Amino acid sequence: MKRRLFTAAALAVATLASAAPAQAQDNTFKIGLILPMTGQQATTGRQIEAAARLYMAQNGDTVAGKKIQLIVKDDTSLPDTTRRLAQELVVNDKVNVLAGFGITPSALATAPIATQSKTPMVVMAAATSSITQSSPYIVRTSFTLPQVSVALADWAPKNGIKTVVTLVSDYGPGIDAEKFFKDRLTFNGGQVTDALRVPLRNPDFAPFLQKVRDNKPDALFVFVPSGAGAAVMKQFLERGLDKAGIRLIATGDVTDDDQLNDMGDGALGVVTSHHYSAAHPSAMNKKFVEAFSKANKGLRPNFMAVGGYDGMRVIYEALKTSKGQGGGDALLAAMKGQLFESPRGKIFIDAQTRDIVQDVYLRKVEKKDGQLYNVEFDVIKDVKDPGKNK
Repeated sequence: MKRRLFTAAALAVATLASAAPAQAQDNTFKIGLILPMTGQQATTGRQIEAAARLYMAQNGDTVAGKKIQLIVKDDTSLPDTTRRLAQELVVNDKVNVLAGFGITPSALATAPIATQSKTPMVVMAAATSSITQSSPYIVRTSFTLPQVSVALADWAPKNGIKTVVTLVSDYGPGIDAEKFFKDRLTFNGGQVTDALRVPLRNPDFAPFLQKVRDNKPDALFVFVPSGAGAAVMKQFLERGLDKAGIRLIATGDVTDDDQLNDMGDGALGVVTSHHYSAAHPSAMNKKFVEAFSKANKGLRPNFMAVGGYDGMRVIYEALKTSKGQGGGDALLAAMKGQLFESPRGKIFIDAQTRDIVQDVYLRKVEKKDGQLYNVEFDVIKDVKDPGKNK
């Protein structure tokens, strides 16, 4: 299998090399956007594609003399499919940039292709800390789980939460969330009394939540990927954990803006930490939410949308800086160090780690104008990924 992958990768490099002169004369700049458009993470694909198209509608489809072409592919969150699609986009479509990547395994499956073909890869969703270390061609515009988990572990002990059970999806970002939350909570004098991991695919939270109820911690800390939060909230309430006095605290994936109104008033008061809320009060975000909603039949943008929107901005600015000339290395160099105002607040692409530095907000679910929102009540400024602060 390894030999077959290596041969395919070598063929990709050879094909790209032979196509380089033709590509240099081509006035089309192609972005291969690989997303889960169907399946369990379909909301992620829908949000990112909508945000990418909104950015293009607002900023035009010609940059530095190049016509921007967005090629969207559905990988259904299957890493083998992601790898195959990335290979085809690089070899057959000769894309200039790969982008998207709804979950960590999909991003990691593509990393060797980005490296071998020297194609910049903009990760707009996947959030395991180590992703950017898997290829020197990866730039991230989403977030990392350590960034948002640590903030909540600092807040909890100051607010009457001493004992916590953690419940995470059993893959890269969940393990990151569990580890960094536990380490910081313990440092702050709290205790994780049990650490539960739920299968990523077709999860049933009920037996795990029953275990939490029996454990009787002060709070349950949850991470699940975008799209699964509503199921957790529903079963948390059905099992009566709220009535048992167990507080729900979580990363912002759980009270996802895309699903929050469907969760009902049972979500009121849930405290989360995250890098974006549709209720972020900046003028830029208000315009973004209004434009996104108008372009998508009332759909509210979530944190995946802002990762896609800012990812497109990073690509556009890199193309401008490199004046439409040069290959992947010139684009990558122009992506590093970008500092700009996003709908989420100020963000920075760290030139050394190629990862995002951003504000992290503590939020509480509140009702405004008859709708549920994640309302920010505190901020930690300029948070680097703690997974790389070593």
